[in-house]
Amino acid sequence: MARLKIGYIGGGSTRAPGTVASFIHQGENFNGSEIVLIDFDTDRLSVIKTMADKMIRNRGLDMTITTTTDRRAGLVDVDCVLTSYRPGGFEARHLDESIPLKFGVIGQETQGPGGMFMALRSIHVMQGILADLEQVAPRARVFNYTNPINLVSEAVTHHSDIPIISFCEGPYYYPNIIADAAGLDGSKFDTVMIGLNHGCWSVRHVYDGQDAMPLLKAAYERQLHDPTIGRYHFRMLKLAVMMESIPSDYFQYFYYRDELLQEHLEKPTTRAQDIMAQIPGYWAHYREQAAADNPVLDPARSRGGINELELAIDAMDAIYNDRGEILPVNVPNNGAIPDLPDDRVVEVRGFVDKHGAVALHDGALPAQTRGLVEALSEYQYLAAEAAWHGRRIDGIRALAAHPLVVSLDKAEALYDALAAAHRDYLPERLLT
Repeated sequence: MARLKIGYIGGGSTRAPGTVASFIHQGENFNGSEIVLIDFDTDRLSVIKTMADKMIRNRGLDMTITTTTDRRAGLVDVDCVLTSYRPGGFEARHLDESIPLKFGVIGQETQGPGGMFMALRSIHVMQGILADLEQVAPRARVFNYTNPINLVSEAVTHHSDIPIISFCEGPYYYPNIIADAAGLDGSKFDTVMIGLNHGCWSVRHVYDGQDAMPLLKAAYERQLHDPTIGRYHFRMLKLAVMMESIPSDYFQYFYYRDELLQEHLEKPTTRAQDIMAQIPGYWAHYREQAAADNPVLDPARSRGGINELELAIDAMDAIYNDRGEILPVNVPNNGAIPDLPDDRVVEVRGFVDKHGAVALHDGALPAQTRGLVEALSEYQYLAAEAAWHGRRIDGIRALAAHPLVVSLDKAEALYDALAAAHRDYLPERLLT
């Protein structure tokens, strides 16, 4: 087994306990390794380290957990870096979700204006991380979970020689959403999804050995006049049936834009505010477990339980232990999806071994889905370029190209309002 030094940026976050537990769950694959938790909050770092040390001891593993608030010091000689951070915290996410609503545009963590400003902040931090790595660990790989992961990877792959792979479990759970909506068993789905992160469609959708579409159509027809069916599941099932392809659930923001906008306007709190209300309870649970002799995370009282960021951990194992596994990854296209440019970061199945991740060719996007994905792909490139070295005008152009905006006046007003709200987390060039 590979003995690694792994830097974890975001190691004091609400997701970090579940991520460290996930590392320990795969501990045999990482025996002899050191995980460096890097974050700003020394108290939270201490809680996570105490809990992790006990988990490691109880399982008889040879793993070391260290902590630091000095990012560059924590990255010295690392083999790889796991990045999962949120510049500005959930307070910034609340602004991303609430400010666009004032302009009649959906506010969301990874979509639309909110998603773009999350990207501007995240990529600005990533540039500092890469600069540190170039100085203290130039052979390291980045395993990224920081949102919006597609924009972060798009920027890094065009402008840095440090390899990056980004991850999202979406291709695993989107078919389960449709299965739930149709009253089917999600474990019987055999699907392949391609496209962009939070913007992919199925090109294979087999259920228990047969084409799933007739089953989905039958379920949809049964539900057409059933008022007890929840709107979310009905929307997703209808979208799958009408497009004859299982969608990412983020497509609801585009194909049901007016309905979703009205729901967001009527909801008294943003998603960020809902999460912030839960955070004290999460940390109370983490402190309880840190004080216990045998810590065990309760998924109902923690963000993600034991299965946080597991795809990145699977990929580390596949690369450094040369497993040769197939995993959903976000990497440069290189012809895997013929509808999109070769250098565009796409979400596809990847073959992952000691050489890294290579995108697999699983066909083209369904024609009826292609236009929106292509538009989102062009926005992705423009937004990533603006974040890396652009100015205010570049950000406005990118935002105007987003399918939820497509208005120059609205894009300019939205950009300036969000830039003013986030100015402490943005480079000066993006403000002028």
